[in-house]
Amino acid sequence: MRSDQVKKGYNRAPHRSLFRATGLKDEDFNKPFIGVANSYIDIIPGHFFLHEYGQIIKDEIRKNGCVPFEFNTIGVDDGIAMGHDGMLYSLPSRELIANSIETMMNAHMLDAMICIPNCDKIVPGMIMGALRVNVPTVFVSGGPMKKGYTKEGTPIDLTTAFEAVGKFEKGDMSEAELTDIECNACPSGGSCSGMFTANSMNTLMEAMGIALPGNGTIPALTPEREVLLRAAAKRICEIAIDDRFKLRNILNEKAVRNAFAVDMAMGGSSNTVLHMLAIAKEAGVNFAIKDINEISKNVSHIAKIAPSLSTVHMEDINRAGGVSAVMKEVSRRDNGILHLDNLTVTGETIGERIANAEIKDTTIIHTLENPYSKVGGLAILFGNLAEEGCVIKTAGIVGGRQFIGKAVCFDSQQEALAGIMGGKVNKGDVVVIRYEGPRGGPGMQEMLAPTSLIMGMGLGADVALITDGRFSGATRGLSIGHVSPEAAEGGLIGLIQDGDTIQIDVDAYTIEALIDEDELARRKAAFKPKVKTIQGSWLKQYRQLVTNASSGAVLKTDA
Repeated sequence: MRSDQVKKGYNRAPHRSLFRATGLKDEDFNKPFIGVANSYIDIIPGHFFLHEYGQIIKDEIRKNGCVPFEFNTIGVDDGIAMGHDGMLYSLPSRELIANSIETMMNAHMLDAMICIPNCDKIVPGMIMGALRVNVPTVFVSGGPMKKGYTKEGTPIDLTTAFEAVGKFEKGDMSEAELTDIECNACPSGGSCSGMFTANSMNTLMEAMGIALPGNGTIPALTPEREVLLRAAAKRICEIAIDDRFKLRNILNEKAVRNAFAVDMAMGGSSNTVLHMLAIAKEAGVNFAIKDINEISKNVSHIAKIAPSLSTVHMEDINRAGGVSAVMKEVSRRDNGILHLDNLTVTGETIGERIANAEIKDTTIIHTLENPYSKVGGLAILFGNLAEEGCVIKTAGIVGGRQFIGKAVCFDSQQEALAGIMGGKVNKGDVVVIRYEGPRGGPGMQEMLAPTSLIMGMGLGADVALITDGRFSGATRGLSIGHVSPEAAEGGLIGLIQDGDTIQIDVDAYTIEALIDEDELARRKAAFKPKVKTIQGSWLKQYRQLVTNASSGAVLKTDA
């Protein structure tokens, strides 16, 4: 066992002495040591109950003849951090989480690991760290939150709360209505109830085969979730010293492509592009952002979930057959886009896992004969404004898929919020928010507030928004993020001026700034990117090392 390095032989007597201080007995030193990576945190709705889940998992690990060692990671709640400088720390927290997993597992030479993530950056951070360690690993998330309801019985969620601010600002909603939404949008523990970033990543773990069926859709704090926890804990004991189940043997190129195929079918958050590119790099998979469009062209969008469809939430997807039913329907296209022969942590292939799955409600999960779109719910656009690509969640488009308009430029999210609320944005405009990329922010903060304001003010079908920053999974509208190169590294988005014409064609995968070449040359000659003043030492370190969004915003590890 890998853990023999810290527990076997006469020269490890001091090590065993320390283990005995934690309660280990003679018989424990012949058992596999299992790392239980928990992301329990009081401040995040999807995490405040995970300490209880950790106890359930440790109990099950002991019952199955292994020794659990629990440790924790940090986590940022994007909803609470949003709209102020706290959001600058969200994406960088992914790297801290990955580094923590690598540190804990390798410093103590544990044999295997079970990870308990749920929200925001915690899921990809744990996956990235686990890939570096490369021991048998099972993921089991905390589970999605149930949807809320207004007093009138209308289904609502976190997006409703953000968009209500815009409606209240415009005078279309009373303070009592706003309070009703505030008090009922998030009714319980769990990752926010729609296909936002957390639930997108939790479903993609099923698609990659690194979690058990139901991981992405079984609601939090239910008996069914506890059954899943115990099954995951039992499974990690079964595979703890079986090299076939080292994480990189499962999370390979086929798994990455399967994840993107499911992402397209379910219209996941645009953040999945950022995170899956980073995960692919950690897995040693050669996958470029341009490859995403080829997958999108071959996968129909068959499940529309909040925020794209306000009446459908993760609990509805679970009732309709879950991720396995989605994958089974995608596989009917028989174009090889799903790699059904890839191994999963449960020992079967993806094809074997989904063999008996079926759609139980075709109003929730559509069939291939009745898709929302014949192509996937995400697209990568290229052009002079995004030579290295940018991302749009096509599943969330409100209005047309082609747009041409005049630029209204802002050099930060705060400037944009003030400008939108101050009436600077009108129908037909293209809002440009720059210096919010990984380096320029720094930290590439999510910008749900400006997109929600635009939607709440009734401009969603008539205004486009482009940014080198990123969006919440709750964002909808013609919102284009991850523009690369970003402004801080000299990208064209930094040279755009108010009144410039910008042309977007989602179906042609293009985004262009219509600027005369001579004029563009003059601007480039005079351009010097802005550098924001920041206080935190960690953000300064991050700015020095981070790459742009088209590379997954990973940190450079070589000089």
